[in-house]
Amino acid sequence: MKTSILAVAAAVALFTSPVHAQKLQLSHNAAPGNPKSDASLLFAKLVAEKTEGRVQIEVGGSAQFGEDAEALTNMRLGTMAFSANSQGTTSGVVPEIAVLGLPFLFQDLPQAWKVVDGPVGETIRKAADPRGLVVLAYWDNGIRHTSNNVRPIEKPADLAGIKIRTPPDPMTVDIFKALGANPTPLAFSELYIALQQGVVDGQENPLINIHSSKLHEVQKYISLTSHKYETTVLLASKVIFNTFSDKDKEAVRAAALEAGEFNRKRSLNDEIELRKTIEATGVRFNEVDTGPFVEKTKPVYDLWRAKFPDLVDLVVKEAAAAKQ
Repeated sequence: MKTSILAVAAAVALFTSPVHAQKLQLSHNAAPGNPKSDASLLFAKLVAEKTEGRVQIEVGGSAQFGEDAEALTNMRLGTMAFSANSQGTTSGVVPEIAVLGLPFLFQDLPQAWKVVDGPVGETIRKAADPRGLVVLAYWDNGIRHTSNNVRPIEKPADLAGIKIRTPPDPMTVDIFKALGANPTPLAFSELYIALQQGVVDGQENPLINIHSSKLHEVQKYISLTSHKYETTVLLASKVIFNTFSDKDKEAVRAAALEAGEFNRKRSLNDEIELRKTIEATGVRFNEVDTGPFVEKTKPVYDLWRAKFPDLVDLVVKEAAAAKQ
């Protein structure tokens, strides 16, 4: 009898051992030390803990597992499990998410978080599902500013003729066209060299991305335009997610939210200190009166309201309510 019990115990231990875990991959394009990178590593750790080793995640940062667009394709095919993906790239598959980047929509990060955690975020979540993607959480990718090597950007006319790298994102392209710049979509992993070699004059990103990817090394001016917000959407492959038990689905969602809280706090705290750090390297910062920029980008709202009238109205309404 004792031998039989031991045999059963051994069989149970073997079945529940991490040897039988689903070993999956998470892709993102951020550099080490970026809040997206650190949150992805924390998410992997939490998933392993909360699923008792049944789901194990290998994180591939700095586009190690491919660019964001490739990750989206692979998730929809079921050959990649997770991605902490860029808002702009995700909009190529889930165009509704682009409305979060309407120009000058949010004044600060907490206001943006209230909106993405409410009806707007739920609308985007529902839009992603039939496209083979599961929105696990909305992490943070900051409010974006403009850097370049030509001149400080103090008024919209200062952008005339400047070649600005943007993500492959129609919203950002529309914003910089409205401002009179020459927007040039380019993969983030190619940006440092493009700036170094003068392929583009400038770019737009939150300070945390500029610093962690060392873009300030190849830029002279940073103008605090605060022209748009972006989320980092943590996505799962619907094909793979549906293979999880209900218990493990719940565990993965909980890990995503917990890692997201960490990500948001890091993003908020880092933004405060990074200006001093970057300025110390010799990069020149300037404040911006956003009024003229807001006026120049009003047509962008009309463009996107024609595509998603109800969603644009909803996000504008929710953003106004989140100020209070």
